[in-house]
Amino acid sequence: MSTRNIVLISILGFILLLGGCGCSGYNGLVQKDQEVKGKWANVESDYQRRADLIPNLVNTVKGAANFEQETLTQVIEARAKATQTTIDPTNLSPEKIAQFQKAQGELSGAIGRLLVTVEKYPELKATEAFRDLQAQLEGTENRIKVSRNDFNDAVKDYNTTVKKFPMVLFAGIFGFQEKGFFAAEAGADKAPTVDFNK
Repeated sequence: MSTRNIVLISILGFILLLGGCGCSGYNGLVQKDQEVKGKWANVESDYQRRADLIPNLVNTVKGAANFEQETLTQVIEARAKATQTTIDPTNLSPEKIAQFQKAQGELSGAIGRLLVTVEKYPELKATEAFRDLQAQLEGTENRIKVSRNDFNDAVKDYNTTVKKFPMVLFAGIFGFQEKGFFAAEAGADKAPTVDFNK
């Protein structure tokens, strides 16, 4: 065999190898991207469950005589803002995740203030309807935490793959960009102060 044929066969073999790696890499990135989108759908579903429970909670609390209307209004407004903040699953950038998380955090804070205020109303706390809603809300908060952790794990796997060499080359060519994580909310490192005398 001539040197020219050996060089041509070597170049052809290299191109086929590169093409095979490119196809495999692309398919792997697509699979990881879909995994992240699926986990994101679970996060949204759990937050939607919480949003669906809030009107029932508010209506149950409204039944208590002299309950602070301002607290209920804050919960209703925070729920409206949180349900209006949506993210396109194809654009899960760190900025978009932070925006979504901020709206959900405001709702969490409003719900927390509502539950603290309810402590002043023992007759309301004693009702079966309120206890059931509170238990469902606690369960939903646990689901949200699990979904967020699963989402962060999928994003970590995806981002690691996107940044590894030679995959970083294929990711750049095919437009696969780094995705954002859920992070701890500002001030989450400090224990909340609970004061029933306000």
